[in-house]
Amino acid sequence: MSTFVAADDREAVTELLRGQLEGLPARSPFYADLFAARGVDATRFATLDDLAELPFTDKQMLRESQAAAPPLGRHAGVAMSEVIRVHASTGTTGRPSWVGVTRRDAAAWTDVVATAFRTMGAERTDVVLHAAGLGLFVGGLPIRDALERIGATVVPIGTGASEKAVLAMETLGVTALHATPSYARYLAEHLRAAGRDPKEFGLRKIFVGGEPGGGEPAFRAHVESEWGAPVTEGLGNADMAPVLFGEPPGSSGMRFTGGRHVVVELVDPDSGAPIAVEPGAGGELVYTSVDRECCPLVRFRTRDRVRVTGVAPDGAPLIRCVGRTDDMLIVLGVNVFPSAVRDLVQTLHPRTTGAVQIVLPRQGPRVEPPLLVEAEWGEPDGDREALGRELEALIRSRLSVRASVTLVPPGSLERSEMKSRLTRLAS
Repeated sequence: MSTFVAADDREAVTELLRGQLEGLPARSPFYADLFAARGVDATRFATLDDLAELPFTDKQMLRESQAAAPPLGRHAGVAMSEVIRVHASTGTTGRPSWVGVTRRDAAAWTDVVATAFRTMGAERTDVVLHAAGLGLFVGGLPIRDALERIGATVVPIGTGASEKAVLAMETLGVTALHATPSYARYLAEHLRAAGRDPKEFGLRKIFVGGEPGGGEPAFRAHVESEWGAPVTEGLGNADMAPVLFGEPPGSSGMRFTGGRHVVVELVDPDSGAPIAVEPGAGGELVYTSVDRECCPLVRFRTRDRVRVTGVAPDGAPLIRCVGRTDDMLIVLGVNVFPSAVRDLVQTLHPRTTGAVQIVLPRQGPRVEPPLLVEAEWGEPDGDREALGRELEALIRSRLSVRASVTLVPPGSLERSEMKSRLTRLAS
């Protein structure tokens, strides 16, 4: 099968989705027009295999929908008076889109995210330093709600408050950190710069998400080594749900934790054809909401590229996110994810700090070789010329592209307390 729906849930999910699709054209002009244009009769949906007959929805279509019918768009599904909260996508690939949430939607999000965090190891006895933006970012307030549902004590530090984060860890008995992978490393660097060892704070769990990185072997090993605590990661999407996959501690990947609220497909990123969910397979995640009131989406293309890494003891597939199609670079026909370059640079820590940035002469995704990589050296007395050559050889052998590495002093490259931007246009 090309979906992540558990066998025990297939019948119930199919029935719920049938009702969602049948009623969707009446309350969403966007889908009424899209289905009509593609000759789709939503009342004929009978099995999950029929999803492949429905059209995709993508981010640009949502932006155009909201531009045509502000504020929430022709796909909104409910009036603004039914919306209790509005979030927004991060806008890394263009103008952000608004995401409305009704009271029922918010309850469903809390259920889904709480399941994910329980899967990742969150418990009622945890004191969680919640270092994520508490504004429009879906990784902020909804995750706070989910942690409180679990019964954990939440310390809502947000971002831009590293000194307060240190104070909280010193005085509140913090057991767990929730942050982007970038901030988990950033906070450790902040402590090292102040002459302190992150391990002294006794964290027992680190929950990460919001960007690729938590699943990169060298990056993860570095964060775990710095804090002396295991990392587990979650994966979600601003337009569908904050976290839909969670990693069981000690496993080889994340499992689907969205229950009966979302159907997830694996498709070929180029052709859109379904791909069987089995170990070794790779593709793009596509989401369809089953019971969403505001902003219900059908076959939404996330652009998240994943690989199936194995199966859980109960047979559920496990995945790792390898990057986003929107971030991918193409060097002489070879697909290169910036996060993969970062992970290779991280393998040479402490000779490098692990910080990296790819410099693009012009907007991607196509890049003429060599790939221009800036990386920070870590050891002040190291042989930088030899280190540069070693990094270039490593990138060529592992990623099959020719690179030109420029080494820069520690602290030269931009750090982020949210998502790291691993590429920049040459000035």
